Amino acid sequence: MEIFLILYTRNNPSCAESLFEQDNSLNVNFNTRKKTVWLIHGYRPTGSTPPWLQNFVRILLDQDDINIIVVDWNRGATTFLYSRAVKNTRKVAVSLSRYIQNLLGHGASLDNFHFIGVSLGAHISGFVGKIFHGQVGRITGLDPAGPQFSGKPSNGKLDYTDAHIVDVIHTDTNGLGIKEPLGHIDFYPNGGKKQPGCPKSIFSGLEFIKCDHQRAVYLFMAALETSCNFISFPCHSYKDYKTGSCVDCADFKEKSCPKLGYQTELWKDVLKERIENRTLRTTVFLDTVGTNPFCNHHYALIILYLKKMRKYFSVQIHAHQMKYKMPSSIKCNNLFVN
Repeated sequence: MEIFLILYTRNNPSCAESLFEQDNSLNVNFNTRKKTVWLIHGYRPTGSTPPWLQNFVRILLDQDDINIIVVDWNRGATTFLYSRAVKNTRKVAVSLSRYIQNLLGHGASLDNFHFIGVSLGAHISGFVGKIFHGQVGRITGLDPAGPQFSGKPSNGKLDYTDAHIVDVIHTDTNGLGIKEPLGHIDFYPNGGKKQPGCPKSIFSGLEFIKCDHQRAVYLFMAALETSCNFISFPCHSYKDYKTGSCVDCADFKEKSCPKLGYQTELWKDVLKERIENRTLRTTVFLDTVGTNPFCNHHYALIILYLKKMRKYFSVQIHAHQMKYKMPSSIKCNNLFVN
């Protein structure tokens, strides 16, 4: 259970540096006044580096001048016994809390911390938030792990009380992900179960198992890198959403419907108000397509029929072509310590 904290900033966007030097001093590139994003991976049975990690770092730094800390807990996540990796999540959270205390001593602020956790990493983020009594700024759970967490009480998994704002994307609720809502807002793309473009047959190999689960990561990245507006509609169920019963976003006032991705925190105040005043979690739904950048467009056509109205009318919808910039590669490949 050895953890490595790997720092990226705009001063070192391509090559990793250790957050703390050998004498335990803080890396000079870490700016305590800037926002800090913590990237925490999930279960890694073979010990390989997550394929999305390098692009995620690049996209985040293109978006914002921030500190990025990649939490490499690969040695605790690399085991064929999933239950062992689950047990290690709390140990990782305790270790991270010590490093965080060190950062706070250097002048960093919990409110400036944004944890982005994938699968088991989402629950690690929640356990860290519990240690600090929900005072961290934001936690984003990207398809939080379901096995051994589903049905657990709030102190045994990621929960909306773990940060000032907790947003969750569910993309594999009938597989490796968790079905129940966990955050102030829970996004269920395509209903949260099966994602378009993912293999439908087990003969597709490992991709059949992980594609739906990892789609949450790629949707979040697409929301950062493209002009796609992943507008999502609050609704009780995906069935109601598909029948057009949920197109009213009046509760979200001038900001309209929430959008999946980095900018979700813009809705923080109204989401907290909904959950505090009415004990109401916000579950939202959207549809995507099966290829990157996954953009889809929603149209609501409302017709009010009056007696004096003509019997015939026509509707025209003009869609514009989305422009997508292909990701560039990162030269350094030292994200994980083997």
